[in-house]
Amino acid sequence: MRVDAFDFDLPSERIALRPARPRDAARMLVVDGRAIVDAGVRNLPQWLRPGDCLVFNDTRVIPAQLEGRRGDAKIGATLHKRIDLRRWQAFVRNAKRLRVGETIDFGSGVAALAEERLADGSFVLAFAGDEPVELLLERAGTMPLPPYIAGKRGADEADRVDYQTMFAREDGAVAAPTAALHFTPELLAALATAGIATETLTLHVGAGTFLPVKADDTDDHVMHAEWGRIDAATAARLNALRAAGGRVIAVGTTSLRLLESAARDDGTIASFAGDTSIFITPGYRFKAIDGLMTNFHLPRSTLFMLVSALMGLETMQAAYAHAIAAEYRFYSYGDASLLLPPQSDRSA
Repeated sequence: MRVDAFDFDLPSERIALRPARPRDAARMLVVDGRAIVDAGVRNLPQWLRPGDCLVFNDTRVIPAQLEGRRGDAKIGATLHKRIDLRRWQAFVRNAKRLRVGETIDFGSGVAALAEERLADGSFVLAFAGDEPVELLLERAGTMPLPPYIAGKRGADEADRVDYQTMFAREDGAVAAPTAALHFTPELLAALATAGIATETLTLHVGAGTFLPVKADDTDDHVMHAEWGRIDAATAARLNALRAAGGRVIAVGTTSLRLLESAARDDGTIASFAGDTSIFITPGYRFKAIDGLMTNFHLPRSTLFMLVSALMGLETMQAAYAHAIAAEYRFYSYGDASLLLPPQSDRSA
């Protein structure tokens, strides 16, 4: 499909620079089939059924944004994907001033060798020393806010809390699974009272999620790879829940992409551990999920393509036009949407 089919006019003031407080006070646009309803995140239990399950991503965002020097040149690096204990793939700013074999000094006793330049222009950085890289990042790194926020303000101490979900426990993400930022212990308690189950998986979100789609056609776009894991016990519980008539509702596009990567052709979910570069566009047949809770995404993004695949492009264009007119807040710190496609009604 033409990428410009996924374009729309998003006023810059609709991009949220700070989250709602408390987290579950955010608004939520419900798209149930073709119906569009204004609601709030705290209304989530009434839109789900006893026996449904919300699936969260338990990845934890690391301070993956680094600023350093190579000689007199300023070099910025955003870590993207772990290669091994000491090496990370990174997107580098001012890359023309960095050559393979040179060392970047990030301050605070943190340095990394530019070991290799990859075909996509990113670098393999090998960190010096024996300390775990996570400790080095705590000293020298900052939270990697999306460029749409970072271009308007710098990261601060509040972001170390705000840009982390309550489920975060597995270090490795360089971007938050932002749909889960809306959840609080109080909301989880209300969901449990309503008979809604919860499960977690792990997908370490990479910096590639922020990269623009430069191709004119979706067939020509190369999706970034990210590492994820679903254990066998979790997969078995989700399969049993669906077999009993419950719905699997992914919380965030990261959870959805991993569930679909692990799905067999018959719709059952297998255990999974490895990289996924799944790219979901209209025409894709969903196998593992029955709905999605997600934030509002940017024009021409792979994530707007994904929600259009789930609900239909016309439906999502109408929903986003409504959200913009009603002044919903967009992107990572913005409001939520709950997307329930017609086929999610498994009893119909």
